Amino acid sequence: MLKKAFTLVELLVVISVISLMMAIMLPSMNAARQHGKQTYCLNNLRQMFIAVQTYTQMYDEYYPIAHFIQETDSKIYEHCWDFSTITEVASGKVEVIPGLLWQGQTIEKVQQCPSFKGSSNTQYDQYTGYNYNTSYIGHGEGETIETPARMSQVGRPSKCALFGDGQWSGGANKFMRAPKKWAGDTNNSLKAAGTQGYRHNVKTNVVWCDGHTSSQKEYYTETATSEKKKIERYNETAKNKIGFLSPDNSVYDLK
Repeated sequence: MLKKAFTLVELLVVISVISLMMAIMLPSMNAARQHGKQTYCLNNLRQMFIAVQTYTQMYDEYYPIAHFIQETDSKIYEHCWDFSTITEVASGKVEVIPGLLWQGQTIEKVQQCPSFKGSSNTQYDQYTGYNYNTSYIGHGEGETIETPARMSQVGRPSKCALFGDGQWSGGANKFMRAPKKWAGDTNNSLKAAGTQGYRHNVKTNVVWCDGHTSSQKEYYTETATSEKKKIERYNETAKNKIGFLSPDNSVYDLK
């Protein structure tokens, strides 16, 4: 009695059909995976907005300051909106704690964009990928204006960026910058580092001052000439482009 079996031709046909189906399905599966990461990222940004709401209720409507340093004889406290560090002067030992936004509470991976695989441009930050509107809202030490803005100063909450997908060469800078020089933010050399990363299906995620989140495809490189060249050189070879949310400061300012 003869045993039934596939011929070589039939086997090759089956393999070809499976390979064709995989080729068709893989892009869709990858797109679905990227969409899931994008949704996860938007949820992270939303959680950060909720933390801001709690903070401003406790501190007379003031947003958390982006960065400042305190020193004592034995310790140096570097306070930042996302993570802060305490350095012992004698030993050099560094302790990393949740930043001002989190008021001492554990934040775990909400501070990590799921699509960002690089490191932070700030030493000791374990999680990274997001930046904070430092030009107009957070301000802080080293800025022309050091005191952070208050919620009541934001004239168009739905059109003023609060947090977003930060990205720059070599890592993520957590200080979001407006592209143009203005009276409260005159250091052009910082601007390129404060760009957004367009890493979610060629889009960048943003949470606005009214709490709504969105994804934006358009990116802009208009800024100081030297910084513009840095951004354009980066974008020539980068898989995920970087840029500003608007060609002027309108998406960042309080008016």
